[in-house]
Amino acid sequence: MKQILWCILPNLSLLSAANNMSYQEYTITCASGFIEILIAEFSQLGFDTFQENELGFITYLEGEMDDSLLEGISNRYAKSAQFTYGIKKIIKQNWNKEWEKNYDPIVIDESCIVKAPFHTDLPAYPVELIITPKMSFGTGHHETTHLMLAEILTLDLKAKSVMDAGTGTGVLAILAKKQGASSVFAYDIDEWCVENTTENAEVNGVEIEVLKASIEDLDLSNGYDIVLANINKNILLSQMSYYKKALNKGGSLLLSGFYEADLEDIKRSATENGLVIQHHIVRNNWTLARFSKET
Repeated sequence: MKQILWCILPNLSLLSAANNMSYQEYTITCASGFIEILIAEFSQLGFDTFQENELGFITYLEGEMDDSLLEGISNRYAKSAQFTYGIKKIIKQNWNKEWEKNYDPIVIDESCIVKAPFHTDLPAYPVELIITPKMSFGTGHHETTHLMLAEILTLDLKAKSVMDAGTGTGVLAILAKKQGASSVFAYDIDEWCVENTTENAEVNGVEIEVLKASIEDLDLSNGYDIVLANINKNILLSQMSYYKKALNKGGSLLLSGFYEADLEDIKRSATENGLVIQHHIVRNNWTLARFSKET
């Protein structure tokens, strides 16, 4: 199954190159357990911008979609996923201007700020991350990224090796490097994310090894002191054994991208793979769990 990476950004943030194009906005409501499935379905139809919310998600398409394709999704998921949708036409605008107006900087625990290159005249913080998200997940706006950033700030990363699984924008990898990690390796299955991470690392003045790959393809024999994975429940469960393999003895695994209701499933899988829960943190129903490899 292809890992779906989507943006949790202000409306229209990814339409910056399309000032003269006509777009349709699709508002999707569905049961929470079907959000990722339906994002995958819509991505197969040419949608590539997704903004998740409590009721489902919002997505955009240039021009109009064939009604029969949408009816096919509706027929498959109307009952099981409580799927409904609404469509409205988006008036042509200066998308760059709209994005910059709505994309606010994020402050993590009063010690780290995540901002875009156009944010100026802001207060100084001990750690500053400059992130241009493009089409990659991870700006700090979403609860899971916020949780991961906050947890990384609590770690002593000096002389530690770090792996960032499904890196997206590279924001977690960049923070790890800025916090003193001796080496940081990041990978993603999406070429766009690899390019985005490379560019963001350069802007932030840090060196990160970035590779387009799936964890199944990697040589994990060298081991890492810290493994970061902010993806989604199904991917985390399917790749848990690889995270365990990638960790050095005494290493820490930080997982997020799942709801509080899914924590027991995550803990069960981690325990079966010999990992020990240290603690978990919940933020608006989204959850981070930290595990250790003790043997």
